[in-house]
Amino acid sequence: ILATLLFGLGLGTAITFASSHWLLAWMGLEINTLAIIPLMAQSHNPRAVEATTKYFLTQATAAAMLLFASTTNAWLTGQWHIDQMSHPFPVTLITLAIALKIGLAPVHSWLPEVLQGLDLTTGVILSTWQKLAPFALLLQIQPTNSLILIMLGLTSTLVGGWGGLNQTQLRKILAYSSIAHLGWMILVLQFSPSLTLLTLLMYFIMTFSMFLVFKLNQALNINMLTTSSTKAPALTALVPLVLLSLGGLPPLSGFMPKWLILQELTKQDLGLLATAAALTAL
Repeated sequence: ILATLLFGLGLGTAITFASSHWLLAWMGLEINTLAIIPLMAQSHNPRAVEATTKYFLTQATAAAMLLFASTTNAWLTGQWHIDQMSHPFPVTLITLAIALKIGLAPVHSWLPEVLQGLDLTTGVILSTWQKLAPFALLLQIQPTNSLILIMLGLTSTLVGGWGGLNQTQLRKILAYSSIAHLGWMILVLQFSPSLTLLTLLMYFIMTFSMFLVFKLNQALNINMLTTSSTKAPALTALVPLVLLSLGGLPPLSGFMPKWLILQELTKQDLGLLATAAALTAL
C-alpha cells in the first residue's frame, strides 16, 4: 500500500509537470492530494486525523478555485493552455489558489497546524515534495501578475519570520520557516525564475536535513532537543549549523540565495522592497 501511495505522489507531480492543459494540471494536483492523505492519517491518533482533515479541506478548496479560474479563463479567452493566461481575473484567482495550496501568507494559517499534527516522515514530504507541482504552475503563469506576487511574497517573509519566534514546537518552527522561504522565492519569481529554483533547492536540502536530525533524535520540541547531546553528540553539534543556515546566516549556504535575491531586487530598482524583506528576516 505504501509503495502505491508513494507512486501516486510521484505520478501526480509528474502529470502536473508534463501538462500544458489546465484540466490535466488540476488532475495531477488532485492525485497528489489523494495520495498523501492516507499517509497523513496512518498513525490513527486524533491529532493526525484532525491535521489530515484540515489539509484535505484546504487542498480541496484550492483545487476548486483553480478549476473555477481555469474554466473562467477558457470561457473568457477560449484558451486552456497554461502559458497563455491573458485575462487578469483568472490569473489572480489561480495565483491565490496556488498560494493556498503551498501555504503562502495571508492564506497560510493551515500549514503550522497541519504540520504539527503529522509525524516527521510525512512532515518532510509535505514541506518539500508537495511544493513542486504548484511551483511548476506558478513558474508558467508568473509573467502576468507582478503586484500580487510581490504582496504575497512580502507578507509571507513577514509572517514566516515573526511567526516562528514564539514557538517551542519544532514542527511549527519549520512550518513558519517554510512560509518565510516561500515568500523569498515568490518575491524574486518574476525577475529571475532560475534564482527561485536555486532557493527552492537550497530550502529542500536544509529542510530535509533538519527533519532527518529531528527524527534521529526523536525530538519534537526544543526541550527534547537539549537532552539529545548525550545520546548523539556529533549529530547535536550539527543542529545549530543547519538551523543557522536555514535562518540565512552568513557565511553558511542558506545565506547565498537570500543575498542573490536582495541583489536581484536592487538591480530591478526595488531597493525598498529588498530592505523590507531583509528586515523581516533579521
